[in-house]
Amino acid sequence: MNKTLQRFVDIGANLTDEMYQGIYHGSKKHEADLNDVLKRAWEGGLKRMIITGTSLSDSRAALELAKTNDRLYSTVGCHPTRCGEFEKDTEPDTYLESLLQLTLDNRDKVVAVGECGLDYDRTQFCPPDVQRKYFEKQLSVAEVTGLPLFLHCRNSASDLVKILTDHREKLTGGVVHSFDGNREEAQQILDLDLYIGLNGCSLKTEENLTVAANIPSERLMIETDCPWCEIRPTHAGHKHVRTTFPTKKKERWEIGTMVKSRNEPNCIVQVLEVLAAIKNEDQNKLAETIYGNTIKVFFPSETD
Repeated sequence: MNKTLQRFVDIGANLTDEMYQGIYHGSKKHEADLNDVLKRAWEGGLKRMIITGTSLSDSRAALELAKTNDRLYSTVGCHPTRCGEFEKDTEPDTYLESLLQLTLDNRDKVVAVGECGLDYDRTQFCPPDVQRKYFEKQLSVAEVTGLPLFLHCRNSASDLVKILTDHREKLTGGVVHSFDGNREEAQQILDLDLYIGLNGCSLKTEENLTVAANIPSERLMIETDCPWCEIRPTHAGHKHVRTTFPTKKKERWEIGTMVKSRNEPNCIVQVLEVLAAIKNEDQNKLAETIYGNTIKVFFPSETD
C-alpha cells in the first residue's frame, strides 16, 4: 500500500494536555516533547490538526498553541462537564460573551464551536440541567459566527438531538466526535446532517464495530482525541490494526520515542485501518473520502 496517498486531519487533538509536557497526574516524568509529537504527526501524513478547547481558559491555550504553526487550528467552547464554570467566577453572560469574542477575534484559527454538548456519564462534575442550559447558550456562538459545531455526546443522545433539532435552522452543521452510541443514535445524528467522528474509544466492542461499519463513509471523520482514546489490545478493533509504533514507559522515556499508553496524532492511521477493514473498503480511498469530508466542514473556503 502506498501510504503517501493518505492525508489526515485529526479533528480532536488535546495538545494542551500536560502529558505532552511530561507531566502525569501532577508528577513530572520526562521533559516536554510536544515538538517531537508534532514532528511524528507531520511525517505520518497529518496535514492539519484541530486542537480541542474545553473551557474558556483551555480554549485560549489551544488558540495560542495553534498560532505557533500554520497547520494547527483550534475550537472554542466549554465541555459539558465544565459548564459549571459559567456560574463560578463570573456572570454566565460574561463567560459566554468571552467565548464569542475569542472566536470572532481569531477567525483565521478557530474552525469550530466546541467542545460542547452533553455528558450523562459524568454528571458528578456538572448536573444535566446545567449542562443543557449552557449547551443551548453556546449554540448562539455557532449561530453568530456561522461556524460548525464540535460536539460531545455521552449517554445523552436523545436530549442532544432534541436541543439541536430545536435550533437546527440557526446552525451550520458539525460533527459529533468520539461517537460510541448505537445504530439508532447514529441515524438520528445523520438525520440532522451532522458528521460522526470516530477514534479508539469508538471501536472498543464488537457492537461498536458494527455501528461504525454502517455509518456512510461520506459522513465520517476520524480523530485520536489524544492523549486519550488509543486503540488498546483489549479493544475489538485492535485485531484490524496493521501499523504499530515502538514505545517506552513514561519513566524510561527517551528523546524521539513515543510514550506507552499516551495517544498521539500520528496514531490516527490505526483508526483508518480499523474502519477500512470493517467497512471492507480500500484504505487509500477511504482516507481520501474522510479527508474531503473534514475539509468540507472545517475549511469550506478551500478546494484542497
